[in-house]
Amino acid sequence: VQLQASGGGLVQAGGSLRLSCTASARTFSGYAIGWFRQAPGKERDVVAGINWNGDSTYYADSVKGRFTISRDNINNTVYLQMNSLKPEDTAVYYCARRAPGSSTWGENGMAYWGKGTLVTVSS
Repeated sequence: VQLQASGGGLVQAGGSLRLSCTASARTFSGYAIGWFRQAPGKERDVVAGINWNGDSTYYADSVKGRFTISRDNINNTVYLQMNSLKPEDTAVYYCARRAPGSSTWGENGMAYWGKGTLVTVSS
């Protein structure tokens, strides 16, 4: 089971980035996918999540109104559109697939993780 996050980079405050999380159809199909981030010296926290068909989403309070999660089930990709970026959004961003039977967006509810992609927001 492999998920691959991409799209990170360096951006100025107020700018935008779009992250992508891709996986095989076997890994992706029918599962909720979440985006998490871990800033230096901090725990990894959920940023956003989307259910299997895209009709239900979750956002952390810190990103509501700025980030949008979406999915393309034909191309087995989940996106995280990040607008109005702030220096405090600087982190390594990970995507993860929810574990079978789990209903939580907590880290312990996720079964498979991709390697992260670094987002750096300069002030």
